Amino acid sequence: MVFSPKLVMLTNTAMKILKSLPISPFGGLNFLLEEFDKLGLDKIIQQELPELSKQSKYTWKDILYSFWSIYFCGGDCIEDLSIHLKEAINTNPYIHVPSPDRVLERMKELSFPMQVCHTIRGDKRHEFSINELMNTLNINLLKKISNIQNKKNILDYDNTIIYTEKADATMTYKRKTGYQPGVGIIGKNIVYLENRNGNSDAQTLQQDTLKRMFDLLKSHGIDIDVFRADSASYQLSTLSVITRNVNRFFIRGRMNQSLHEAINQIDKWDETIIDNKVVYRGETNFIPFEKIAKRTRQQHLLESYRLIVTKEKRVDGQTNIFTGEAFNYSAIITNDYEMTADQAVIFYNQRGTAEIEFDIMKNDFGWNNMPFSRIQYNTVFLILTAICRNIYNYIICSFSKVYKYLSPSFRIKKFIFRFVCIPAKWMKTSRMWKLRVYGNLYFKT
Repeated sequence: MVFSPKLVMLTNTAMKILKSLPISPFGGLNFLLEEFDKLGLDKIIQQELPELSKQSKYTWKDILYSFWSIYFCGGDCIEDLSIHLKEAINTNPYIHVPSPDRVLERMKELSFPMQVCHTIRGDKRHEFSINELMNTLNINLLKKISNIQNKKNILDYDNTIIYTEKADATMTYKRKTGYQPGVGIIGKNIVYLENRNGNSDAQTLQQDTLKRMFDLLKSHGIDIDVFRADSASYQLSTLSVITRNVNRFFIRGRMNQSLHEAINQIDKWDETIIDNKVVYRGETNFIPFEKIAKRTRQQHLLESYRLIVTKEKRVDGQTNIFTGEAFNYSAIITNDYEMTADQAVIFYNQRGTAEIEFDIMKNDFGWNNMPFSRIQYNTVFLILTAICRNIYNYIICSFSKVYKYLSPSFRIKKFIFRFVCIPAKWMKTSRMWKLRVYGNLYFKT
């Protein structure tokens, strides 16, 4: 066997390690904490959260800034605060870093008791975790850092499954245990979150969840112009809540006999090309839920809406029993009559950004690593990490305007590599604290 001379030279080289003063590998975090204080986030936190005792060593600012720093430094669970991060970020003058146990205990103090709910028909136990305090904190912080307007907002609502084997998690329809939180999103900002256990699917008591969400947003002066949601919102009770609180809505219809009968009434289909496939699109007026309304004596809730249908030929050629055609159908129900059918479908499909946000929350902001064994505690965790995500939206958009190697489209991992991971240390000279950065900061001029 022949060895490379270069390889032999390297193996004979001894590495000498010299002791030096501690240098933080996360020097860029200092710029984030300074920006938090400039925005006054610490004042909003102090104002909205319960008052701590005078003997408390750590303030709410210390607790939450330290918790959010986990994700701004590349951590993915609460234990990273002591195992990997505490010594590296504890040298800054902005916060005193507590232990993970102290952070978790404070989170528990922000929780509210779980609520057990039942549907009108059925005896299944539904466990809901509602935390108005945390949602209010989120909205007040958002009003400071985001561009959410008082009017003309587009609100997307969706539920996602968070798989977990926590002690109280129940079986989802995917045959795995977990939770199914309902989330309201405006743009890229999460504005509302309400947790529910795994056995309570998205359509169960959704009208109550939406009512609480709309009431909270209205109480803070946030008006919703357009509402978009999937077929879980295609219910008489849910639709009645939506129409009372928004100007326009776009909801995916759930295929049933009455909807297929309405499709049969469409006599004009326009051909269009989508993803190199030929599809056909038509529309008609439609009054949904007539049978349900008659059975429950709620005919006063019935209204006529616009039904936009897209159909595509089935590959297997199997005929639909209701329409007599070999097509797959997708339908959108709306009260908007100004958009063309194509515009309405494109506008509705833009709500797919909610799925992207769920992926970001699960992989970048800890939703796949919940710390508690009780749903009410994990709800606090979910909302606080959602706030962290909202803050990151502001940070990446703001900092990318002055730092040329950043882009508003960056996920947090790339932001950490390019900005947060800068060696730095604090030094006290002339009775002033100064940050010495070891590296180049490429700010725009």
